[in-house]
Amino acid sequence: MHPNAQLIERFYAAFARRDWATMATCYHPEVHFSDEAFDLHGADAGLMWRMLLTTGKDLTLEYSGIAADDRTGRAHWDARYTFSATGRKVLNRIDASFEFRDGLIVRHVDRFPFWTWARQALGTPGLLLGWSGFLQAKVRAKAAAGLAAFKQKVQVS
Repeated sequence: MHPNAQLIERFYAAFARRDWATMATCYHPEVHFSDEAFDLHGADAGLMWRMLLTTGKDLTLEYSGIAADDRTGRAHWDARYTFSATGRKVLNRIDASFEFRDGLIVRHVDRFPFWTWARQALGTPGLLLGWSGFLQAKVRAKAAAGLAAFKQKVQVS
């Protein structure tokens, strides 16, 4: 297995164990992470996983399709969890792409159909507005505010 594929495997194995600290060690200091809710750089990417894994009580995941070469990689993962804002169950199917530098992940992009996620997580509002940029911007703003509050909390502790 290519060393970068092993790195992705280590990242998701840590994720499955809810080990946010090991996940963060897989990231380059200049990592750029993005998905439908977040656009993060540097340590904030690892902090996001810490927040999600320490506040989300029932998150489980399955991962597959790991492949990588010297420059890029990919994987698929399915996350099952309860969306805390609504108490609704979610199955989010995610395709990830990676870029590497210095033996670490420097770019991580997770893609999933926002409307499908919004329908599950938000119910009727997600069904009706999940296709709109307005709802996605609202979700992004709420996610950013949640991460900022979590960052403040862990810096104070």
